[in-house]
Amino acid sequence: MRRTLRTLATYSVATTIALVLTACTGQSAGGGDDGSAAGKDVTITFWHGWSQDNEVKAIDDNIAAFQKLHPNIHVKSVGNITDDKIEQALRAGGRDAPDVVSSFTTDQVGKYCSAKVWADMNPFLRKDGIDAAKTFPAPMLDYSRYEGNQCALPLLGDSYGLYYNKSAFAAAGITAPPRTFSEFEAAAAKLTIPDGDGFKQLGFMPNFHGYETTPMHYLGQYGATYFGPDGKTNVAADPKIAAMYTWQKNLVAKLGGFDRLEKFRTGFGDEFSAKNPFETGQLAMSLDGEWRTATLTANKVGFDWATAPFPVPDDQADTYGRGYTTGTIVGIAGSSQKQTAAWELVKFLTTDTDSLIAFANAIHNVPSTNAALNSPKLAADPTFKTFLDIAKNPHSTTTPASINGGAYQMSLRNFGYDYESGKQPDVQAGLSATAKEIDAAIAQAK
Repeated sequence: MRRTLRTLATYSVATTIALVLTACTGQSAGGGDDGSAAGKDVTITFWHGWSQDNEVKAIDDNIAAFQKLHPNIHVKSVGNITDDKIEQALRAGGRDAPDVVSSFTTDQVGKYCSAKVWADMNPFLRKDGIDAAKTFPAPMLDYSRYEGNQCALPLLGDSYGLYYNKSAFAAAGITAPPRTFSEFEAAAAKLTIPDGDGFKQLGFMPNFHGYETTPMHYLGQYGATYFGPDGKTNVAADPKIAAMYTWQKNLVAKLGGFDRLEKFRTGFGDEFSAKNPFETGQLAMSLDGEWRTATLTANKVGFDWATAPFPVPDDQADTYGRGYTTGTIVGIAGSSQKQTAAWELVKFLTTDTDSLIAFANAIHNVPSTNAALNSPKLAADPTFKTFLDIAKNPHSTTTPASINGGAYQMSLRNFGYDYESGKQPDVQAGLSATAKEIDAAIAQAK
């Protein structure tokens, strides 16, 4: 399951560390030739964040397969490593620093690339004749590089789509999932069953404090852009961004108003448990990632459900099937003295089709290469296939890397909180102020 939201909640600490990284690290002090290519025994350390038993087993199985192919390269794998610990180790360098690192947070890429604490993958890719543009889906490639520096590669991905309660749909007389926002609004209203000052069932929770209903996930349906060629933000200039906030606020009003929805939201159980409001029937539709298919199946919910792409704006109906994508990234520490061996591990984990399929099947994530996405070996029941198709859709997008991580996303979320609640009534004035805030923070980080 994804862990990105917790990183945004603590972005200010991460930004501070990023400034230290930029100031103190400078050029990589790493080394390329460690003798492993000539058969010399080399031990490398691999840090990752997976902690659940099935996740750890899956990554350990892949490492075992790698070591069978490369018997002279020994991998010391350490799991359940947080992003904070990764940043501290990369900053410190030295013998105890890892050689290969993975992170669940694509927002780290801009910081790691600009500070050069992760090695640029481009020379390694060229050496082995790997065409990254043909190997990886475009959004996944986008979130693993910054200003031409391919300092990371994608290692499994996540796609966001629509989950809907088929039983509730049947009861409301809805025969198919909505494809456009106007159809979605009508369905959400029809599926909403009031109960006093609350709801017996809510068609959809649009508020920005709702699970996964973030501005960035919504903007994935618009194809919005965040930065211009000059590196400055265009959140106030791109009309799609203002359109998203306006649409979301109108939907909030249509479904009962901000205060009433917020009161209902406070009764939701934990997002990553059987008390998730979609699983309990409190919500008839939900925006979520592909991993939810596994938990819904495991928890044996008491209704029929299905998945579909999340709807798109009516004036972009031809892009239906798109979605927001993100994922896990992996890189080589810039200070590593064993980069030749480290690259062999990274190359295997990120480009070996059988390895990726085994990993994706084991932890219910989306594969991160075009070959793996199209492989017949991939376990793809109809509910999961939705997310594979979203990952392959040419209109799907992600959030771009920034030198100060996810700070610009937090600025957009904070504006969203103010706008939906009525604290800031003017969408354009609010976005203009948000743009100034974003540009000032990026200038300071640089």
